[in-house]
Amino acid sequence: MNNLMTLLQNRILLTGCAAWVCSQAAKLVIYFIINRRFTWERLFGDGGMPSSHSATVTAVAVATGMTVGWDSPLFAVAAILALVVMHDAMGVRQETGKQAKVINSMLELFESMGRGDLTPEETLKEFVGHTRRQVCVGALLGAAVAVIGNL
Repeated sequence: MNNLMTLLQNRILLTGCAAWVCSQAAKLVIYFIINRRFTWERLFGDGGMPSSHSATVTAVAVATGMTVGWDSPLFAVAAILALVVMHDAMGVRQETGKQAKVINSMLELFESMGRGDLTPEETLKEFVGHTRRQVCVGALLGAAVAVIGNL
């Protein structure tokens, strides 16, 4: 029980979690505004605006800098990790989403030709990666959450 209480008092951890919750909630609202339909997957799913990965790791890095100092080795590790995660979200993960769209289109074509019968669970997730704008907005959101939460 003591370990749980210690975790719940970790300001850096709480800041990262708060940034994730804020970005996922924003993702749900933005999706609803653009598509005029509500879907719970946007609250927990990957991809979309803003990048929750970027918000979370940026919030952790900024909270670390504010807590232990901008010149500390811990901030350096958090900042480099944030950059790697954001780069990956724009690169490999975004390409994975593009490939999923193409493959799903091919599967629909096969289905229309009577050559396939995949269930919705067997199709690939298309919301995986992020655009540069989604990553930047996520990073700004994460930095804002960290500054507001650690003043």
